[in-house]
Amino acid sequence: MPPTAPPTRCTDPECSNYATHRGRCDHHQPTPWAGRDDKTARYGISSGRWRTLKRAVTRRDHGCCYRCGADQADTPEEPYVLDHITPIAEGGSPTDLDNLGLLCGPCDQVKSRDEAQRGAQRARERARTRHT
Repeated sequence: MPPTAPPTRCTDPECSNYATHRGRCDHHQPTPWAGRDDKTARYGISSGRWRTLKRAVTRRDHGCCYRCGADQADTPEEPYVLDHITPIAEGGSPTDLDNLGLLCGPCDQVKSRDEAQRGAQRARERARTRHT
């Protein structure tokens, strides 16, 4: 059995508890995805404008998922999300109606996972070109 490191204190300067994960105690763990739903910070548009865009896309697409065609009326407890068809990081427009569509929960999970993998690949390529 390999030796283990001694416990360390939380990185918060006023905390004297032991760190449990990534240098912080349980009380000072960051909130996952904190601030990520702020459309103004991400896309430069207000939440009211975002709701207006979602209503317009819902009317245009008749409340159907643009990937699988599932009808939003079939799953009223799980509202569809407004999604960028071409991600902004890949050159898509943040507010162009032609780049927006509704996604059901399962399709959103699959698409988000695929986009995250492509983003990680781009980050690895950028890191590789910096080191050469």
